[in-house]
Amino acid sequence: MRIAFYAPLKPPTHATPSGDRRVARLLMDALERAGQRIELVSTFRSFDRDGDLARQQALRVQGESYAQRLIAQWRHAAPELRPELWFTYHLYYKAPDWLGPAVAEALGIPYVIAEASYAPKRGGGPWDLGHDATADAVRRAALVICPSRADIAGLKLLTDESRLLHLPPFLDTAPYRDEMKNRTANRTRLAREHNLDPEAPWIVVAAMMREGDKLASYRSLAASLARLADIPWHLLIAGDGVARLQVEKLLPGARFFGTLDHRSLAQVYAASDLSAWPAVNEAYGMALLEAQAAGVPVVSSATRGVPEVVLDGRTGLLAPAGDEAAFTERLRTLLVDPGRRRSLGRQAADFVAAERSLDAAAQTLHRALTAARA
Repeated sequence: MRIAFYAPLKPPTHATPSGDRRVARLLMDALERAGQRIELVSTFRSFDRDGDLARQQALRVQGESYAQRLIAQWRHAAPELRPELWFTYHLYYKAPDWLGPAVAEALGIPYVIAEASYAPKRGGGPWDLGHDATADAVRRAALVICPSRADIAGLKLLTDESRLLHLPPFLDTAPYRDEMKNRTANRTRLAREHNLDPEAPWIVVAAMMREGDKLASYRSLAASLARLADIPWHLLIAGDGVARLQVEKLLPGARFFGTLDHRSLAQVYAASDLSAWPAVNEAYGMALLEAQAAGVPVVSSATRGVPEVVLDGRTGLLAPAGDEAAFTERLRTLLVDPGRRRSLGRQAADFVAAERSLDAAAQTLHRALTAARA
């Protein structure tokens, strides 16, 4: 099947690393592994951060213009060059889809969405234009794929439940599995390069550094770690961003690795003992899934989609959302118990390999898209 792929919030080719870019690429990889032919048809971003109505209206005009160009292009193309399905990844009130619904309707092809969110409380606010457009897109969709069950309740207000598919976050486990086998060598090298005590527990964090929820998570993490000064540990941070100086001030003893490619990041994960992230308002946390794929247990918070990524008591420990004391207590529990860390880490790697792999997602997507097209 030929699939037109589009991500209105951030295209998978965007220069700035993020969870959004990562998931978009993973979806494309899974679709290709399922035997589909994928074309990224636009890099147009409809995102408005500030609630600026004039900007939103201009983006709508621009998006509608792009849609008409695509329609004209494909109407005059040979049948074998036209898409048979449109696939939009991640739309919500700040980043609506001005392209997909129009193109799919004009060409008579199914319109599919992955990761949409809808909340009636957004109606009438500064992003009302995008809120209404997102609602309209969900109503038109033949299939809405939901990585988090937390989004399903809102989406059920707009479409029949039979059109909703829960597909939890997934990833390509190969690089993490490979580096797990090289844990000793990776740990020895990193200890030497970054002056780390290999006998102390290593806590790994992989997150961008920007204002808002990410910086709030770093602040919460710093507050918890300050309460754990009586026991040994090292903090390893992979990531970068405009708030890096603030993060460095919050966590002056950490080792900062900057932005790493997937293989290098997998090496840091595999060399570490646990991953800790408060996950303030986190959608689900791809970094938490990556850590587990490398056999690293996670301490996080039971917020939004995180409990679908970290299985409390099986692959890590979750604190109630916003409970800093409980988060600190769970972090201490694993820091002082290497046997439990190893047990949770083994179960984490098994869980991701069995249930959250690229192959498993490809099979689910193939079945769902075949049905949607029919």
